[in-house]
Parts: sequence; C-alpha cells; structure tokens
Amino acid sequence: MGKDENQYYVYILARKRNGTLYIGVTSHLVRRVCEHKGDLVDGFTKKYGVHDLVYYGAVDSIESAITREKQLKKWNRAWNIRLVEKLNPNWKDLYPDLL
Repeated sequence: MGKDENQYYVYILARKRNGTLYIGVTSHLVRRVCEHKGDLVDGFTKKYGVHDLVYYGAVDSIESAITREKQLKKWNRAWNIRLVEKLNPNWKDLYPDLL
C-alpha cells in the first residue's frame, strides 16, 4: 500500500500507546510518514514527537479522504483510540510493514 497513485490515505500517528495523536491525509503514505518520522517539516508532529503510524485507511478520492480526516478530527479522543485499537490492538508502528 502507499504506492498506488489513485489512492488517498487518512492516517493516525501516535507518540505512544494512548499518547498524543495526530490525524492527517496524504496521497503518498510512505513518503508522508517518512517526513513525520524524520522531523522534516516543522509542525505538530515534530514539536510533540508523534511518529508511529498506528492506523491508516485508503479511499479513492481526495474529497473522501478530506471528509474522513475532518470526521476523525471532530471525534472525541476515546473514539479515535477505539478505532486504533480495533485494527491495531498493540499500537504497533505500521510503517515498517509498508516498506
């Protein structure tokens, strides 16, 4: 995943299990997570050390991705934690699996 040009991704990064969360959207998941991990862009993830990819979902359009991102950002924290734990109960960093 992450290599198909017609896919867009909504993703959640975490500092640690139940820690600080970051929700984003991208058209190239591997590259974007690499940028977060390498602190290549100033911002929230660099400031708070949020680097582990704990959730991602693919959609077919940028509009769908942005809509989903906004939805997740409006959710309360407990709902986002439940979403992560449903698909990734051990909060494993999923980034190495993408490579």
